[in-house]
Amino acid sequence: MRTRRLGRSAVHVTGLSFGAAGIGNLFAPVTDQAAEGAIAAAWEAGIRSFDTAPHYGLGLSERRLGRALSRHPRDYYTLSTKVGRVLERVQHPDGDDLANGFAVPVTHRRRWDFSADGVVRSLADSLRRLGLDRIDVVYLHDPDEHAVQALDEAYPALEKLRAEGVIGAIGIGMNQAALPARFVRETDIDVVLLAGRYTLLDQSGLDELLPAALERGVSVVVGGAFNSGILADPHRAATYDYGAVPKDVLTRALRMQVVCEKHGSTLRAAALQFPAGHSAVSSVLIGARSAGEVRDAVQQAAAVVPPQAWHELRAAGLLPETVPVPESRGSASRCA
Repeated sequence: MRTRRLGRSAVHVTGLSFGAAGIGNLFAPVTDQAAEGAIAAAWEAGIRSFDTAPHYGLGLSERRLGRALSRHPRDYYTLSTKVGRVLERVQHPDGDDLANGFAVPVTHRRRWDFSADGVVRSLADSLRRLGLDRIDVVYLHDPDEHAVQALDEAYPALEKLRAEGVIGAIGIGMNQAALPARFVRETDIDVVLLAGRYTLLDQSGLDELLPAALERGVSVVVGGAFNSGILADPHRAATYDYGAVPKDVLTRALRMQVVCEKHGSTLRAAALQFPAGHSAVSSVLIGARSAGEVRDAVQQAAAVVPPQAWHELRAAGLLPETVPVPESRGSASRCA
């Protein structure tokens, strides 16, 4: 699988990356066996970039990912995790964490902390859960309400760690585009993990962030290519941005599906390949809970989406004329 460098760093990622929120029991339990199978299938398919976070399952995702990757030489893959939420053990666990989206017991509580000390503590805890001695990419995770502290304290701490060679690259990971664009302009980050804001249904990342990233030499990893489900299987019970799908969004997704199938392709293939049409995008993150889901995503990312499909999506007003699209199998192969 093709790799690309993140910004000006020495870190490389494959065109598809494995997002490990799902194996942190996102929304529903996943067995240890299924989680290990998903990671093994990703490795077999050539994926060598893996993303996790303390937030995912209160550390479960990091523990599972670290255990599975321990079978492989450390220099053979790239691993990213995140800072901003410190996990603190609770004395009397009670209930589950579904209010935060994860089907795990409440063994810890999350505490927002973008201070320099918080960054150091979070990374130390992550290394312990992962069973590793280094992390390649560290993202500032969802600093929506903590922008000042993230800029003034957390980022300088990560910049120092990068200069010392402790980490390889710095990024910011969010499901909005405005604040990451500010980080692109005002700091020397290497990468933005943009979730759900550069998809077939939402190209708001193109307004400011992607042009700024291209100009500054900052890479973009796109997550949430299915907008949390609707673009994988559009129906009334599907989710859009982790909530109920609005009627107009469902109608648009179904129209896109008709166009893709008319040209012998699938909506899933178009959704996974669309982000790679922009030159700033280095990788597309796939979230998977099983080996079967991984294999399907890899297959769809490598499938042919004919140029005629992209042209018709534009002609029908389902995609703006100005949005770049993959025009050939060669472009699509950037993903797989």
